[in-house]
Amino acid sequence: MPKSKHQLRPLLWVRSAKRDFTAFPAGIKDGFGFELFLVQSGLHPPSARRLKGLGSGVLELVGDETGDTYRAVYTVRFPQAVYVLHAFKKKSRHGIATPKNEIEMVRRRLRDAAEDYARQFGED
Repeated sequence: MPKSKHQLRPLLWVRSAKRDFTAFPAGIKDGFGFELFLVQSGLHPPSARRLKGLGSGVLELVGDETGDTYRAVYTVRFPQAVYVLHAFKKKSRHGIATPKNEIEMVRRRLRDAAEDYARQFGED
């Protein structure tokens, strides 16, 4: 069934993602919050970029404040919901690549989101 133009997909959080997100500085939370609203609306937010190594539909928001970089990883793979998989402050000062341990956490949480989605919406 097609979504109406104004229908928002629910925003669901996996494990500690919401708690971690709420610990971000206010400016980052405000910016990411608006961008997640755009995602729920079916739009592509300005700072979103594909997270490499996890296939299509897994993206990250990237924001900088006072010399620190913050990231929120979400997926749009599921037609009826948007899942925020992970939110973290990037600790590495070398390069822009997401650290492997963070990628592995996202991979695990993506599996958790798929299980939750199947439970809640009866779809795979």
